[in-house]
Amino acid sequence: MEFEFIHALIYTILFGVTGLPDDHKYFQEVRWLPDMVILDIETTGGSHLFDRITEIALVRIENGEIVDRWQSLINPGRSIPITITHITGITDEMVKDAPTFEEIAPTLYQYLEGLPLAAHNVRFDYGFLKAEYQRINATLMLKTLCTVKLSRRIFPEHRGHGLDAIMQRHGLTTNARHRAMGDVILVLEYLEVARRLLGSVRVIEEINDQCKGPSLPAGIDSDLLNKIPDSPGVYLFFGETDLPIYIGKSIKLRSRILNHFSSDHASSKEMQIAQEVKHIEWIETAGELGALLLESKLIKERQPAYNRMLRRNRQLQSIRLAETLDQTPWITYVSADELDPSYFDLLYGMFRSKRSATETIRQIAIDHRLCPRFLGLETGKGACFSYQLKKCSGVCAGKESPELHYLRLKQALIGMRLESWPYDGRVGIKEVDGITGKTQIQVFEQWCHIATVEDDIQMDEARQSRFEFNFDLDTYKLLTKALKNCVEIIKF
Repeated sequence: MEFEFIHALIYTILFGVTGLPDDHKYFQEVRWLPDMVILDIETTGGSHLFDRITEIALVRIENGEIVDRWQSLINPGRSIPITITHITGITDEMVKDAPTFEEIAPTLYQYLEGLPLAAHNVRFDYGFLKAEYQRINATLMLKTLCTVKLSRRIFPEHRGHGLDAIMQRHGLTTNARHRAMGDVILVLEYLEVARRLLGSVRVIEEINDQCKGPSLPAGIDSDLLNKIPDSPGVYLFFGETDLPIYIGKSIKLRSRILNHFSSDHASSKEMQIAQEVKHIEWIETAGELGALLLESKLIKERQPAYNRMLRRNRQLQSIRLAETLDQTPWITYVSADELDPSYFDLLYGMFRSKRSATETIRQIAIDHRLCPRFLGLETGKGACFSYQLKKCSGVCAGKESPELHYLRLKQALIGMRLESWPYDGRVGIKEVDGITGKTQIQVFEQWCHIATVEDDIQMDEARQSRFEFNFDLDTYKLLTKALKNCVEIIKF
C-alpha cells in the first residue's frame, strides 16, 4: 500500500494535479538522490541506426528536488510497426501532429545539460539520443547511469533486472508501463525501494561510481582528450612501443575515443584495448570517406595487433570469365596482384583464397545445372558425371548449345561482377567538414586511391603523378559505395 501511495504521489508531483508543501514526505525522501536526469524513451524499434524516437519523458533532480519534468510525443517521420503499438500503445495517429526531434532538440538539451543521464538500460536510450542529435549535426556528450547495472550491483542475488522483473519482485505497479513517463516513475520508485532496503549510503556509492565517467588509462591526461576535435578522422592507440595496437576511424573523434574508455565495454576486445593504451594520436580528415581510406591505409602499413579485418590479404582471388566460347575452361582465377583494369568487365567477385573462389563456382554449377567440365572443375571428354546424375543440362553431351550455356553462366555470375572504371582518367571526390571548414579532395584512378590533396600544389602533383595500378579491395568497396551516394565529382 505504501508503494502504491508513493506511485500516486509521484504522478501528482510530476503532472501538477495538486500542490504539495515543500516539506512533504516524498520530497524529503527524494532529497537523498544525487543530481541527475532520469529519462525514458519509446521508439519504433530496437536499432538507433534505422528506428526513431516516438516519445520522451524525463525528470531533472537537483539538490534533492525534482526541479523539472518534461514529456513529449515525437513524430518519428515513419510509420510505427503494429507490434510496437501493441507494446507502447502509441499509434501513428497520436504522433502525426507531434513535433519532430529536430524541433524539440534545443529544449531537450536544456533539460539534459550538465547532469548525468540515468535510464533503465541507458545504452539504449543514450544511443538513440546521440544518433538523433548526430542527424542534425549536433553532439551529445553526457555521463550516464544505468539502473539495470545498478540493480545487478546492489541486488546480485537476483537474476532478472528488467523493469518487469523489478516490479514483480518489489510489488510495484503502474498503469503506464512502456510509456515514457510511466517508466520514469517506475525508476524513481525503484530507487526509493533500494534506499529503504539497503540504505542511502550504499546506493549513492554505487551511483557515484557509475557516474564517474570514462576511466582513463594511466598516463592519459583528461586535458589531452579535451584537445581532440569531435570531427572526422583516424585515431591511433599505442601501448608500450612505437607500434600502434589499434587504429580506428570516426566522424566524431572525441566521442568515439571516449567510448573506448567507458565502463560499459561492448566486448572483451574493447576492454583489452582500453587497458593497454598508453598514448593516443589522431589525424583529422574532412569527411568520412577520407577517414575510411586513411584507416585502411594505416592498418595495412602498421599492422596493429587488434585490427585483423582490414589487414591486406595477398591471396585474394577473382573469377575471370572467358571472352569467347573457344577459350576453355570458361572460368579461370586471377590473383589480386595480377589484376588488370583492361579486363575488369570480365571479373566476378573477390575471394580470400582460390579455394573459396572454386567452392563458389562449384555451388553456382549445382544451383544452375552448369557443366563442371566447361567451368574447369573437372577434366575429361564426353558427358560429365553431373550429367549422368541429371545435375548438368548437357552441354557436354550435345544436349544444350554452348552459346546458351555460356549465357546462363554469365547470368549466374552477374551479381558478383566487378564494376569497370566509369570515368576517362582521374577524378576527385571533395569533402568539406561543415564545422571546421577543413577541405580535402580524394583522388582516384581505375579504383586506386592516388592521393589526398588539400591545396593547389598538392593538386598539381596529383595531376602529374605517374599511375601504377595497385588494386585494393577495401578501396574498391569504399569508392563504389561513395559513387552511389551522389558525391561531388571533380574531373581532372
